[in-house]
Amino acid sequence: MDRAQRSAIDGHVRLLLAWNQAINLTAIRDPEAVAVGHVVDSLSAVPVMRERELRRFVDLGSGGGFPGLPVAAALDAEAALLVDSVAKKVRFLDAAVAAVGMTRTVATFTGRAELLAGEPEHRQRWPAVLARAVAALPELVELSFPLLARGGVLIAWKRGDVSTEATAAARAVDALGGGVLQTADVSVSGLTGHRLVIVTKTGSTPEGFPRDPAVRRRSPW
Repeated sequence: MDRAQRSAIDGHVRLLLAWNQAINLTAIRDPEAVAVGHVVDSLSAVPVMRERELRRFVDLGSGGGFPGLPVAAALDAEAALLVDSVAKKVRFLDAAVAAVGMTRTVATFTGRAELLAGEPEHRQRWPAVLARAVAALPELVELSFPLLARGGVLIAWKRGDVSTEATAAARAVDALGGGVLQTADVSVSGLTGHRLVIVTKTGSTPEGFPRDPAVRRRSPW
């Protein structure tokens, strides 16, 4: 990354640590731990996205801005949408985006993914959806596939054995348009056991998805 990209990431983290004294944005408070546990972890997806030429994405459950803001900075993203249902977290995201000078390419959305997926300008329009520490993989498929265009990619941050989640996620993938699921280990010091789950959507998602949260709880994949 060049100096401007690194400066944007640094400014985001400084603001996060300042705001975290009043708003619980992260349980990690030590700057060095934030650098590895949040920033480097977020950037682990950048090689995958560069290889696939993905420069437009939605970040579901962005919270303190991870992975969305570091990824947007590293990729010189054409468009990124940071989504969170908690208004005070979105206020922080707005402040961070403005502070690091990324308002032309990075926007925010206050609300649940179900609401976003119901808007025509977003439904099946995005080439990538990112999700870090948000939900189990089957639910992430159900939340992301309605936003993904055909050929789009869900990238989910996971740890440890994901085989059980992957089996259930495969059923969700089949129901929501079909796709291919792959995993990639993160080979970075301090992130042992971290991996990315990459799900490529191959078809079109039927209407009716994502289901209401109560319905998903009653009938999980």
